[in-house]
Amino acid sequence: MKKLLSFKWLLTLLLVVITGYFYSKDGVITSSVVSTALIFGLPLALAAMVGIMCERTGIVNIGIEGTLLFSAFVGFFTASATDSDFYGVVAAVIAGTASGVLLAFMSISWKMDQIIAGTIINILATGLTSFLYKQGHTAPTTSEIDIPWLSKIPFFGQVLFMHGPIVYIGLVLIFVLYVALFHTSWGLRSRAVGEHPGSADTAGVSVFKLRYLNVSIAGAVGGLAGAYLSLELVGSWDRGFTAGKGFTALALMIFGRWNPMGALAAAMFFGLTQAVTNQLMFSQIVKIPDQFVNMLPYILTIVVLAISAGKVRPPAAEGQQYEKEQA
Repeated sequence: MKKLLSFKWLLTLLLVVITGYFYSKDGVITSSVVSTALIFGLPLALAAMVGIMCERTGIVNIGIEGTLLFSAFVGFFTASATDSDFYGVVAAVIAGTASGVLLAFMSISWKMDQIIAGTIINILATGLTSFLYKQGHTAPTTSEIDIPWLSKIPFFGQVLFMHGPIVYIGLVLIFVLYVALFHTSWGLRSRAVGEHPGSADTAGVSVFKLRYLNVSIAGAVGGLAGAYLSLELVGSWDRGFTAGKGFTALALMIFGRWNPMGALAAAMFFGLTQAVTNQLMFSQIVKIPDQFVNMLPYILTIVVLAISAGKVRPPAAEGQQYEKEQA
């Protein structure tokens, strides 16, 4: 009963009631706002998955911003050079994977401070993309896919079944990650390595190999998020255009308690606040400067995070180097 009365459940119920009320007043605008919330929230949710996979296995990753920026850059310019959005997405995923491998190499093999390793990735991505960037390029973008029959369902059709392919792939991936993390042997081993790596090693789990694997896969997920930003959401690329989404994703990961579904809900809340503020400006309902309206999603996220952050506990071995005991 206490769980049902928790802050998150009450917040979810409040959002459902508010959405239902506004849908009864104007279904077209309400459906558009919620659909836009999904579009804005998905890259943050995917970026949060990167942090969850890394930190659940004991590796702190503050280089998510760099992974998004670099993979979006590689994806966009590969699509531009090949005139293929498919090759662009594949290249972005490969670039994200390379970023993950680099983080794993620095954090696990070289045993660098993980905060410094993530910072290096951010700086490296910013420097490389700024140096190699050339204006005047265009690239093909992914096309919207309307799922037959489902897209005609009132409200849910526009919200869930009228998006580009990466949206569907991302949502499935998040659900699969949730199931894998909490209902498979891989997930059990990953969580054990993030909590008690010594005990996991004693039980026969290769801590180093599992951390390498998880951080590399997390990089691939980050690459998919980068491809979404440059080839599906924006359709272009510019210096620093990720605009801190990687750091926002870290906050949402904490709010979601290192749980894929919790992080998805937090990302959707952030996306909803962005969509609402956009609608307020578009409809000219508010007469205050745009800068203050654009601050609203971040302010609300900080408030919600501040309310819940004191009750969360990160994985016990997060950020700690592991030294294999010699027999």
